[in-house]
Amino acid sequence: MVGSALMRQLVKDKKNEIITAPREDLDLCNQQQVADFFTHNNTFDEIYLSAARVGGIHANETYPAEFIYENLAMECNVIHQAWQSGVKKLLFLGSSCIYPRLATQPMKESELMNGKLEPTNEPYAVAKIAGIKLCESYNRQYGTDYRSVMPTNLFGPGDNYHNENSHVIPALLRRFHEAKLSGANSITIWGSGKSLREFLYVDDMVRASIYIMNLSTGEYQNVTNPMLSHINVGSGTDCSIAELVALIQEVTGYEGSINYDTSKPDGAPRKLMDSSKLQSLGWRPQYTLKQGLALTYQWLVENFEQVSKQD
Repeated sequence: MVGSALMRQLVKDKKNEIITAPREDLDLCNQQQVADFFTHNNTFDEIYLSAARVGGIHANETYPAEFIYENLAMECNVIHQAWQSGVKKLLFLGSSCIYPRLATQPMKESELMNGKLEPTNEPYAVAKIAGIKLCESYNRQYGTDYRSVMPTNLFGPGDNYHNENSHVIPALLRRFHEAKLSGANSITIWGSGKSLREFLYVDDMVRASIYIMNLSTGEYQNVTNPMLSHINVGSGTDCSIAELVALIQEVTGYEGSINYDTSKPDGAPRKLMDSSKLQSLGWRPQYTLKQGLALTYQWLVENFEQVSKQD
């Protein structure tokens, strides 16, 4: 999702040459394949590292080994080979999961490693923290300019809509759409609906990523320091899961009833990013949550046959 959105924006920005590789041609967990890729493409000016193993609460609890191993392997391989190849600029995309479960809200960058992580996604969070520290360590030792952005919960066209392993918005959009098509009388939602979450439409995220990548070294260093170098990217507002469900019901036009299964976990009680550093640099999101949901649902409807084969 993020990679394809980055591609769309970079093409729109008329970047000279964009080099990518599909998963079937390049396994980023394979050190040799990554090394060979950099050997054959040794003219990179900058790299956007958006690849990751991602998923919702169920996926994180079911596949913790894959979540920590694959994310560590990808970022280690790419960041190290970028340095080996002489690439000076790189942007690493992390996640708001890096912050402690009970972090002070809204979460400032300085909350990093100030408390215990949310247990349901701890392996993923540890891997993403390691990615930040990889970038910082190569910068400190080798003088590279590797930057990190921590996006809030993202959604948009091209997301993972797997029935069990997707994040909350794609999971809900698919379930509501299927319930609407089948005429189901009700939908059951995991948890109490009280947890608060912040969401950002993916096109806003990639605009922010490119914006941060294009900052001068001085501008970036003015709001970061060598051992706390990441910048939060969020919308600045949050909503309860119940409020999100109501918006999705409106956008999809589903007319049945909604039930909440309180025996299922809620995850962290609240996750709102403090994006004041980014805002101080002049960036603002363009899409409201409802606008983003409507665009995403339109894409889902148009691609539903393909999406339904993801399971």
